[in-house]
Amino acid sequence: MTIGIEDILTPERALLNVAVTSKKKLLEFLAGVVTEQLPGSTADDIFDRLLSRERLGSTGIGEGIAIPHCRLRFCEQAIGILMKLDEPVDFDSIDGKPVDLVFALLVPEEATEEHLQILAMLAENFSNAQYREALRNAPDTRHLYQRALSGK
Repeated sequence: MTIGIEDILTPERALLNVAVTSKKKLLEFLAGVVTEQLPGSTADDIFDRLLSRERLGSTGIGEGIAIPHCRLRFCEQAIGILMKLDEPVDFDSIDGKPVDLVFALLVPEEATEEHLQILAMLAENFSNAQYREALRNAPDTRHLYQRALSGK
């Protein structure tokens, strides 16, 4: 079974004009959002797992895109959170460009293959310039969500 964005993203998790000032603040904000979605989890644990993954190498994939991700104990299915930032932040991206679009991915601890498939799908979507621009030009969260699902 192929997993699509519609399987991991909900309208409530498409966030527009997120105001953060750094990579650390972004990960803290993200941890807070995820905690509300996963009973039993804590913002500190989620933040620590996201930060640990970033220490292995930045999830800033270039062109202003970051895909922070980690595995979580209390996560029963893959969860996506799409954020368009109010202002770009330095994310130690491979191309050195600041990040303004973030698609965070959280998966169950044992979901190794699913995790890799979703990351590949996200990277492919974000490699499309038209897709990136459609997300960047979304006037509201409804359009951000719809454009994320469209894949272009």
